[in-house]
Amino acid sequence: MSTGTLTPTRTAPGPSSAYRLSTKGVLRSEWHKLWTLRSTWIILLTAAALVLAVGITMGVTYDGDDAEIDTVVFTLFGTQLSQICLAVLGILVTAGEYSTGMIRASLTAVPKRLPVLWSKAGIFAAVAFTMCFATNVVTFLTAQIWLSGSDKELSLTDSGVLGALASSAAAITLLSLIALGLGALFRSVPGAIGAFVGAVLILPEVLTMLPFAAVDTVIRHFPAQAATSLGSLTRVENTIAPATALFTLALWAAVIIAAASVLLKRRDV
Repeated sequence: MSTGTLTPTRTAPGPSSAYRLSTKGVLRSEWHKLWTLRSTWIILLTAAALVLAVGITMGVTYDGDDAEIDTVVFTLFGTQLSQICLAVLGILVTAGEYSTGMIRASLTAVPKRLPVLWSKAGIFAAVAFTMCFATNVVTFLTAQIWLSGSDKELSLTDSGVLGALASSAAAITLLSLIALGLGALFRSVPGAIGAFVGAVLILPEVLTMLPFAAVDTVIRHFPAQAATSLGSLTRVENTIAPATALFTLALWAAVIIAAASVLLKRRDV
């Protein structure tokens, strides 16, 4: 009687064992890349600290001279500084990978390319909005410690307060997404920062000097000017409606990121 030899057989790897690229995987990758950068922590903490420090200063020094200024706007003056910080971070998220060469690894892992950019934008938007909204709430509540009993005393439950705090966070987030898109377009940190400062912040101010009535209407729809309509309890004079401003900012961000998407597919790394 002979004994047969059992020979192990290898089965070809099926679809379940093959590498599959998923949206969840790309999002997770971009999440880890964002939080493993020291610059992310530094910039986010700096942006939050600036808003809180200015808000406390405004509350401590308030003596009734600025009674005409909206309370939410008054306590969130620091967002003008944090806006610059988050714009720089948005640029670093995209253009920073080109400066380090990391973009080659990212696009090799994701050959379709576009999911990389869209995941960066989605993760960054979620982080930026969450941080801005939380900072706004904390700053507002902290400033109210000194504003209690004055004509600027308000609470989170008062009509429109939470909406104003959220819309302020949305405005900064969308401006930062515009910066992120510029970073992807220029693939250069200095170039994208120059484009953001020049086109978004300086150009509208220069155009206001033109002696044409139609120019004023156009300028109100520029990103920085549209953002001034948001984050206020009352309608800001000479600005577009808040809902229109939010749509305008979202449209600017979408167009710039769409342009960056087209170039990302067409040009070499």
